[in-house]
Amino acid sequence: MSKPTIAIVGRPNVGKSTIFNRIIGERVSIVEDKPGVTRDRIYGQGEWLSKEFALIDTGGITLDNIPLDIEIKSQAEIAIEEADIIIFIVDARNGVTTLDESIAKILHRSEKPVVLAVNKADNPEQRASVYEFYGLGLGEPFPISGTHGLGLGDLLDETVKHFRDDYEEEYDESVIRFSLIGQPNVGKSSLVNKILGEKRVIVSPKEGTTRDAVDTVFFDEDGQEFVMIDTAGIRKSGKIYENTEKYSVLRAMSAIERSNVVLCVIDAELGIREQDSRVFGHAHDAGKSIIILVNKWDTVEKDTNTQRDFERDIRTRFKYLDYAPVLFVSAETGERLHRLPEMIKAAHESSMQRVQSSVLNDVLMDALAMNPTPTVRGKRLKVFYMTQVAVGPPTFIVFVNDTDLLHFSYSRFLENQLRKNFNFDGTPIKIIPRKRT
Repeated sequence: MSKPTIAIVGRPNVGKSTIFNRIIGERVSIVEDKPGVTRDRIYGQGEWLSKEFALIDTGGITLDNIPLDIEIKSQAEIAIEEADIIIFIVDARNGVTTLDESIAKILHRSEKPVVLAVNKADNPEQRASVYEFYGLGLGEPFPISGTHGLGLGDLLDETVKHFRDDYEEEYDESVIRFSLIGQPNVGKSSLVNKILGEKRVIVSPKEGTTRDAVDTVFFDEDGQEFVMIDTAGIRKSGKIYENTEKYSVLRAMSAIERSNVVLCVIDAELGIREQDSRVFGHAHDAGKSIIILVNKWDTVEKDTNTQRDFERDIRTRFKYLDYAPVLFVSAETGERLHRLPEMIKAAHESSMQRVQSSVLNDVLMDALAMNPTPTVRGKRLKVFYMTQVAVGPPTFIVFVNDTDLLHFSYSRFLENQLRKNFNFDGTPIKIIPRKRT
């Protein structure tokens, strides 16, 4: 489903990350009283009045070796490009600054809906001072306090008024949507071109999706319809922020959000890099089916064990992706790319698989007999029942006597038993403990 995207913009140290964390309900951005400290997560999911949305904290998109005011303006431009609605945060204690006015001018030109939030309005005196912000020409200023959570309800009420009514399912459920993610220059564009080279292709621009994105529809020999989600930015170049790691992550996140299956691309020549783990981790956290592609395999000098050793390295570095199949390919020669459609189909089917409760609990009983539950601080974990509550990814609730007793290691054991008995290749599994009442 296509969700509206909200971006939070503002100059440094006005509290963007605090507001971001408040809205998504988790403390995922680093919050410290120093300008420019946000270096953590910049993309999250939120919900208000039963309406879901994606949220971007632009303070995390840093641009090296350029003056601060140019960087802040570039962040505002990124927000304009990526977002449907913009929350512009200013500081009640400092009043209107020159940089606030510069950002306001950029936002005016965007013609995007802008909601003005005056942060740090913690007392009546500061709340009374918000009226000077009418001078920015962006409509009513909303006094808020990120630290205390004051005024955020009014701010979000105003923000969701700007949501359009046509954020709906873009494609039929039978259509499998996939995207390619990875570091710049791993060969994503070449892979896209090679995959599409022998397919029946329909280029499909969709309204309401990422700006400049063009999805590509094609069919395999069995008539299965696929949509390749464009990681908008593969085709873009020459922008000041195009090569920043955080910006490429932001691009990848919007593609991951819309995909059923994510192809994580590694460059065989350069090997596995630290950034790969960060980007691939987003796809795993989002609960998407995953296939790992090792591209440029034709250029690697090989002996009998080269492929086996490379795959072992992948499994060591990406322990959390042990369910993801690995395919060694070449965009240049087309080596093994003919296998991709079937693998994408299989990974998607795994993700959408449902298991009957009776069969599920037979497996659970066998697992408990094989590996009895642990005792923690003199209290034994009791597992009563398991039921599947969702697909995409398969999600199971385990009813227990005390959720604190279900340690990660035993949860992992139960996951392995599910994988051994049912075909969940290519998809993450979620196990959620609940106390039986």
